[in-house]
Amino acid sequence: MNVSTLDSRSFAPPAAAAAAPKQITMSPYYGTPDFSGLAGGSGPRPIDMVSVADILRNAFVYPPHSIFQDVKLVTFGFSPSQDMHAAPEFHFKFRDSGKRGETDEAQDWVGTYHRLLVEAVAESTRQSRHPWLLQSGGKDSTTLAIAVADARPDTTCITYLGGREEDEVESATFVARTLGLKHETLLCDPGRAYDRYLAVADRMPLLTADFALLSYVDLATEITGRGGDGVIDGLGADSYFGTPMSRQQRLLARLARRMRLPVNLAEMPFVDRNFELCFLLGTLQMESIERVFPGSRFTDAETDELFGRPISQESYKRLDVFRDEIATAASQDEWRDISTSIAGSAGAFAKGLYTCSALGMHAAYPFCDVRFREWVYREVPPHQMIDPESRVNKVLVRNHIATKFPELPYVRKKGSFRFDVRGLAQKRFDTVHDFALQARDVLPGAVGWLERNRHRLGNKYHASKFYLLAVVLPWIQLHRSDATPP
Repeated sequence: MNVSTLDSRSFAPPAAAAAAPKQITMSPYYGTPDFSGLAGGSGPRPIDMVSVADILRNAFVYPPHSIFQDVKLVTFGFSPSQDMHAAPEFHFKFRDSGKRGETDEAQDWVGTYHRLLVEAVAESTRQSRHPWLLQSGGKDSTTLAIAVADARPDTTCITYLGGREEDEVESATFVARTLGLKHETLLCDPGRAYDRYLAVADRMPLLTADFALLSYVDLATEITGRGGDGVIDGLGADSYFGTPMSRQQRLLARLARRMRLPVNLAEMPFVDRNFELCFLLGTLQMESIERVFPGSRFTDAETDELFGRPISQESYKRLDVFRDEIATAASQDEWRDISTSIAGSAGAFAKGLYTCSALGMHAAYPFCDVRFREWVYREVPPHQMIDPESRVNKVLVRNHIATKFPELPYVRKKGSFRFDVRGLAQKRFDTVHDFALQARDVLPGAVGWLERNRHRLGNKYHASKFYLLAVVLPWIQLHRSDATPP
């Protein structure tokens, strides 16, 4: 196909026209999504090129859109009763104005919290015979482990060691064993994780490129290999507990000016090896809302270069549906919570939902349970959520943890399932380059970018962009009618 004739909005193989438009309710807050008819369904669908640009710019597709032009998603904040193909309205559900005011009423907040969380774990894992808890080393996975020990003591905990800068294994093992839960560890091998991704990419119903996607695929594949049939994920509590905006986050939001700088500025000598300087240059070229989204991604100029045509502006315009709601934020903290929720629905949750769908696993999100979340949001007083003096968040969660454990180092400093993006570039550059050659009609500039930046991929800034291409390119190839096997 001639690149100049490729429509900027979609890549649609001839057979794709037969597929009927779909609308999928996709949020653990709303229940379990139904992806039937997508993965291995009725044939190729038209891939939305603006959605590909979304992923390259932000690591996820802006809801209510999806990677397919004729599939729209109802994520949290949109109403399932609305037509996502028309003009849907977005309203953040956990506004500060809806939370309970301060009260002197004496209640056993920790006791009620524990009881409701135990019930949420039991209900969300009802379909799993052998669930595994993703024990990431943060407050949420620790408080969840306490509830899991009561609700599902047959659960196995697993911790992912993703980088040299983190090591929560000792603390995570101590937590699990103290609670009587089995604990396992998986060390990140980027080559193995990527091979596992390629093995399931054709079964993934939709696409996101969350920077923990490959970690999730690696973990979920390992769990199935060890007899597990379900994953317990600790996502979902940040939206209603609230997350104070740090001084660094405020500064980055102010620095995000959406400047249009030369495309190769971060590739200049001395600049290209300095992560902090590259990150700053990337921030200057972002919208403030988009700077809230995690990771280093392609700038607008780079995205246009990858496509060989202007397309970044079309992706940027997709923010418009959220702007009215974001503009009504009563504080910087709420502004960030609303902005973060956009990426949370389409990236953080999506990575688990798509992976578990591909592997035939059950995904459990206890923090999204209706009774539990509504009790926290409507009933728990603000000082039990965020301490008004220290600005420490999730006070109730910390108090719950304190009933079982002394203060743990990894509760003070959150860990995560980081992925070794530099190791991926080192181990699988040639594989990704081959996919770029096959997808030249879709992203004609990808081969040139890879060849030009191969020696810069020791810098996490550039390696993060390599990661996005590594996720996107094979998925596109495997979901088009003329796909070439990897």
